Amino acid sequence: MFIFFGSPRFAEIILEKLIESGHTPAAVVCNPDKPYGRKKTMTPPPVKLLAQKHHIPVFQFEKISQTNAVDLPPAEFAIVAAYAHIIPQYVLDMFPKGVIGVHPSLLPLYRGASPIQSVLLDGISHTGVSLYRMDEKMDHGPILAQKEVSVDENDGYISLEEKLAHVAGIMLGELLPTYNKETTKEYQQNHTKATFTKKFTTEDGRVDVVKDDPETIFHKIKALSPDPGVFTFIDGKRIKLLEVQKNSDGTYVITKILPEGKNVQKTNLHIPQE
Repeated sequence: MFIFFGSPRFAEIILEKLIESGHTPAAVVCNPDKPYGRKKTMTPPPVKLLAQKHHIPVFQFEKISQTNAVDLPPAEFAIVAAYAHIIPQYVLDMFPKGVIGVHPSLLPLYRGASPIQSVLLDGISHTGVSLYRMDEKMDHGPILAQKEVSVDENDGYISLEEKLAHVAGIMLGELLPTYNKETTKEYQQNHTKATFTKKFTTEDGRVDVVKDDPETIFHKIKALSPDPGVFTFIDGKRIKLLEVQKNSDGTYVITKILPEGKNVQKTNLHIPQE
């Protein structure tokens, strides 16, 4: 038996794949419900809704601690996917077979909070999924399995996230039937080649459609939409840039925008070439 840690859509897709392959967790640990949208409606994490659908016990902690960790049911190991909290060593030690981390990059590259966004910003043609045995450091433990995934030219955050999550779910389904902490092969990461990502802010999404490099704007919209979002100012008005595409002639066109105070609009806004 195992416990699944995770909250957002990425983790939900992985959990769904696990359940489909016959690997249902004894419990799920996810973030608390949070207010969402203009009306601040209390909204549960996607993983919670999926767990409830399958009658899996759900634990929601603001932060996991020695006090609340004892409430979890006994389990041989755990799986962590986009949990967004540091899991302390005493929690890792609770699981005799260890804790499997799921990270959407080819570790040791793109460690940290935003590997998918960072890959898209860098405009590289491939990334991947790493399964690794977690230790007390961030995305640091030995690798159990890796698989490369191509990044299509018009992939955005949502499409690439879904692609990587499906791959991760399949990889876990293949690993778990024979997983054993003592006998499963693993290899250490080359820590000298590690690169790190950061958490992006609203200001990171600000662009100037006249002055900025068109390719940079293209990559920003793909990487940072919908969260934290990309925006610009035209005639003094703030406009959110939602979708963009690259044409066969190498030009870039913004195809969907959200002007401040208005509804989403389709558009055909060409980004000026230098």
